[in-house]
Amino acid sequence: MRFAGFAVLFLALAACVSAHSQTPPAPVRDAALAQRLGADERGMRQYILVILRTGPYVTQSDEERARLFEGHFANINRLAEQGKLLVAGPIDQNDHNYRGIFVFNVATIAEAQALVANDPTVTSGIFSPEYYEWYASAALVELPDIHRRIAPAASDH
Repeated sequence: MRFAGFAVLFLALAACVSAHSQTPPAPVRDAALAQRLGADERGMRQYILVILRTGPYVTQSDEERARLFEGHFANINRLAEQGKLLVAGPIDQNDHNYRGIFVFNVATIAEAQALVANDPTVTSGIFSPEYYEWYASAALVELPDIHRRIAPAASDH
């Protein structure tokens, strides 16, 4: 009986090892999706990354600060709806004075500068932007649509 239990355990273990040792099928490239997203042969593309740092202006009243950030979020929402802004978010407190990031779906730094020029937190000096060309997955283009599907509706807030 002891041998039979060992044999069953051995066969079960061998089946598990065999199942895990099989190589998964190679992914199939979806050429139509890659073209729609602007992907290169690696599935990547160019974006513009903006890092927002603490700017020189810090003496505004609570009311003015609230008004400026209301405009900041309105600008973020407008640019996201236009498909220009793919990612935006704050950065936790750090020693580099980084405050947040934007990832823009535009081809040049000049285009990103024009979009950020309408942000009242930048024009007031609350934030000071730094611009970088950034090469990343073309799948980022899909993030805003995915976010809309998982975020609560405005009426749910």
